[in-house]
Formats: sequence, C-alpha cells, structure tokens
Amino acid sequence: MSSRRKFLKQSLLSTTIFLPEGIKKSTELFQDRNVKNARKPRIISTWNHGLAANEKAWSVLRQTGSILNAVEEGVKVTEADPASRTVGIYGFPDREGIVTLDASIMKGNGECGSVCFVRQVKHRITLARKVMEETPHVMLAGEGARQFAISQGMQLEEEVLHPESEEAYLEWLKEKEYRPIINIENHDTIGMIGVDADGNLAGSCTTSGLAFKMHGRVGDSPIIGAGLYVDNEVGAATATGLGETIIKVCGSFLVVELMRQGRSPQEACEEVVGRLIEKNKDGIEDMQAGFIAVNKDGEYGGYAVHPGFNYAVQGESGNTLEDARSRFS
Repeated sequence: MSSRRKFLKQSLLSTTIFLPEGIKKSTELFQDRNVKNARKPRIISTWNHGLAANEKAWSVLRQTGSILNAVEEGVKVTEADPASRTVGIYGFPDREGIVTLDASIMKGNGECGSVCFVRQVKHRITLARKVMEETPHVMLAGEGARQFAISQGMQLEEEVLHPESEEAYLEWLKEKEYRPIINIENHDTIGMIGVDADGNLAGSCTTSGLAFKMHGRVGDSPIIGAGLYVDNEVGAATATGLGETIIKVCGSFLVVELMRQGRSPQEACEEVVGRLIEKNKDGIEDMQAGFIAVNKDGEYGGYAVHPGFNYAVQGESGNTLEDARSRFS
C-alpha cells in the first residue's frame, strides 16, 4: 500500500508540470491545504475542559501506544471532575431532579459501544467500552445499562445532587422555563478524537446532557454517527451542542463522509454546520452546535454555529486551546 501511495504521489507531482498554469496552481493549493497542520499523533477534544483531558490522553498514548485507551482515559478526567456541571455525575439534573448520563466510544475499524439514560455510573465511557467488547450489542439504555454495569463489577455512585447543581435546579423550578441554550458558559459534552503515529483512529463522547431536560431525553452523544464517528480509512469527528439538531443531519458521520470525498476536516465541519442551520432555521439564534474533526494524517478543524466554541489540540508541540470559527458572529 505504501509503495502504491508513493507511486501515485510521484505521478501527481510529475503530471502537474504539464498542466495549464491555472490548473497547476489549483493543484498546488490543494496539496498545500492537505499538508497544513498535518502531523501525527494528534488528540483533539471539545471545550476548555479538553485541556486536562488531552494531557491525560497523551500520557496514556505514550505509555500504552493505544489510541483507544487514550480517548477512554482522557474523557474520564472530565467525567470525574466535581467542577463539571455538564458532563459527569455532578452535572445538572433533568426536570425530575435526576442526573442521567450518556456516552459512546468507537474504533477506526467500526467497532463501537454506547450507553444512554444511565444513572449512578461515574465512568460510563468505560461502560460503553464494555458494551463494545463484552456484548454482541452496540447500545444499552437505562436500567439495563445500569444492571450491566453492576454485572461488570462497576461501583454505583450515591444519587445525590452536587450542591451547585441542586441550587440551580431549585432556581429553575420557580419558572420551569425550558430553553436549551448552549454556549461558552453553559455547554455540554466532552468529545475526544485521536490519531496515533500509524494513522489508527479512535473517539469518545460523554455527557450528562442538557440541564433540566425531559426525563428520558437522549441527545446525540451516545448515538454513533451523530455525536461520534470514526473510520480508519478517512478520519474521525465528534460533536457538541444541541443534540437534536446534530441528530437530524447525522452530523459526525456526515463530516467523515465529506472528508472521504476530499474535503479537509475544516471544510467538512463548515459544510455540516451549514446543513444543520438549514434544517433548523427556526430559533437558530439559541441553537449552538459545533464539530471537530481530524483525518488520518493529523490535519484537523473545528467549526460552530455561533461564536464561543473552543477545542483543545494536543500534539508533539504541546497542548493548546483554539477558538473555532463560526457561521454567525
């Protein structure tokens, strides 16, 4: 395969010599675009809490050489963070005052697992991996997922709201106004995608979902193809924001498929955000959604509906937080 790639690359470079000047310049720009910021290995995760998650994931990747281990252990940092109100068991509850949790994990060969509407499991990303590796299924939900966690020896947490989450819930009860706004102050989900030095990919996505959602509501995070999608032939993508809008366009799957057709990760994210906006014109001013993507060469991108979305990028040169561009300013 490597010799074939080398032959094709040499053929492309040689044929550009005989192209008309305009086409030759376009070809050169295309080549430049695809090598821009392309470097492996690379780990990318959503929001500012991704910085600490990336550090852990990078350490695990270095120690184990497994990109799957890296993306699992990385997001566990955020799941266990007592300061998080949007990802872990300390998060905001639903309208019944109950914290319910979702997660998914996926390998580049298509193997995947997820759990949704599960209670009392601190590290449901690990539970999602157990679904992938220990069962013939992809998704377990609710009490069934909880029972499976018990059967796998996972400890259940006491179901008590964090004081800050309880205070916010009691305040919400006064008006019971349901406005699923997601922005830099109130965001859900950590999604993490990564590629190792050999081009192998994996991803993870975990959340406590929207604050004060209807009991039983499930967003995009545990849905393979919506909140997360990984393909070793192409790349990986994950999403954050209002899950209903992301589900409607099969967002992460579509990002990867557009990369398969030749778009860069940045171009693919931008096109999917455009489609999402087209499908959700009513009330788009209160609908935030964003995507991050990486291809198997390590080139990455991110884009959102509104300003305020940021993502953490870890590579050989360090761990940085980048502000994503957006459709609306």
